[in-house]
Amino acid sequence: MFTRIGSAAIKKDLTNTLALCKALDFPQTKFKTIHIAGTNGKGSTSHMLASILQEAGYKTGLYTSPHLRDFRERIRINGNMISEEKVIDFVAQHKDLFEEIKPSFFEWTVALSFDYFAHEKVDIAIIETGLGGRLDSTNIISPLASIITNIGWDHMDLLGDTLEKIAFEKAGIIKPEIPVIIGEYQKDIAHVFVEKAIETKSPICFSNQKVNILYFNSSYQQSAFDVQFQFGELWKNVYCDLNGFYQQKNIGTVLASLETIIQSGFKISERDVREGLMNVKRNTQLLGRWQVLSSSPMTICDTGHNVNGIEYVVKQLASQKFETLHMVFGMVKDKDISKVLALLPKHATYYFTKAAIPRALDEKELQLQANSFGLHGKTYERVDIALSAAKQAAKQNDLIFIGGSTFVVAEVV
Repeated sequence: MFTRIGSAAIKKDLTNTLALCKALDFPQTKFKTIHIAGTNGKGSTSHMLASILQEAGYKTGLYTSPHLRDFRERIRINGNMISEEKVIDFVAQHKDLFEEIKPSFFEWTVALSFDYFAHEKVDIAIIETGLGGRLDSTNIISPLASIITNIGWDHMDLLGDTLEKIAFEKAGIIKPEIPVIIGEYQKDIAHVFVEKAIETKSPICFSNQKVNILYFNSSYQQSAFDVQFQFGELWKNVYCDLNGFYQQKNIGTVLASLETIIQSGFKISERDVREGLMNVKRNTQLLGRWQVLSSSPMTICDTGHNVNGIEYVVKQLASQKFETLHMVFGMVKDKDISKVLALLPKHATYYFTKAAIPRALDEKELQLQANSFGLHGKTYERVDIALSAAKQAAKQNDLIFIGGSTFVVAEVV
């Protein structure tokens, strides 16, 4: 499992996924899909779109990764996880097939999700890539639209050591003549997507060409904004239950993609969009995005873990009011963490820890590296111990933040 052991679990090839789906009678062709890739924001974007489609009355599948607490979080229909029995039956029924093809964890999970969505006859499924795009196991679908949220520094050992190389891998989900929406215009790499779209004759737009978020405010409870659409329509006082400054770009990406989805035959009203955005957590059970765990003292977690994600976390932290900031922080060992450490606030008390997975960076090694960036605190061998120490030290008007790794957050939500 990549989440546990890292790149050794990755197979850069679609052969196994194609073989599995052929044996399953091509389930990926039996329902409509939206395909989403990107360095950051693809999870929030996927869940928002799923929530809107649910509010519009469609039976909506949602495939995402990684999970936080339960493997079944990866495969949902209208917010409900696939049952344990369905997973067990699938594995038992296809054991011989697995032994013949020898798929990776990702490959058989993707096959399971496609098979489940087909059998359950979903109207549409939102499919999030696991890693990259071009060679990701999900990249055998022919979606109604391809969405790429943004490009940032993550998984450079697998995707490339420049933003252009990473963008090339993400652009691999762009299919012939299928519309593509790019969530964020990034001047230095925009040409990668444009050139790919020209090559595949795919209509392309950047979200800021479709929508303009005129006002955006994020509180502990929700985000509020006004939005102006390309052809002049103005929606005021729109709310989203996903908070955090970074959701502004994700919301823009979602709204920009709706025109393409509607043109594909789906009926989505303004009411559906408003209700879908306001009830993302209820409709999809999304966890870990600037999530408030407690208000006394204020305790927040966020799954942001790469440079771009941490930049937004730090910006959000700087906007909060508190006396002392307590940072319960852990990372994985197979990444260059120096760029992340350089961003973190120095005027905070750190509780260096590690998640209970083999990939976790030893808390003492994390402390050593962090010290060189002026970040100081004690080490704790488990996340729960670190959080307990932070709670004991924190006063009523302090703020506790838990993050640095999806797997650290998974142990507290």
